Amino acid sequence: MLIECKNDTEKVAMGLLSYLPDFKNLANLKDEIQLNKNSAEFCLYLYRSKDPNFIGVIGTQANKQFVVIRYISFAPDFRKAKYEAKAVQELAQSNPQKRITAVPEYIDLIKYLKKD
Repeated sequence: MLIECKNDTEKVAMGLLSYLPDFKNLANLKDEIQLNKNSAEFCLYLYRSKDPNFIGVIGTQANKQFVVIRYISFAPDFRKAKYEAKAVQELAQSNPQKRITAVPEYIDLIKYLKKD
């Protein structure tokens, strides 16, 4: 289940983001959190599966036509394709009027949206 990051889940998001190399630096991490707080265009979503704990985070940038996946990060025990697929599919379901795409580093995630 994807849930938009709010003030009460900010520390969880920071922990999950810290697995990404760009956010190992605390200043970068804080800047990213502020960007997502202060701009309607940028959004952080926390992901949980059946477990009550959040296991991943997706950072997006949206406009009227697109939602761009900027990054995705999961806790080490949950770095499996099935979790990525479910999170990306839920993102698409929650934005049915928009096309889901990704920055080049994460473009492989789009394969989870392909219909057979």
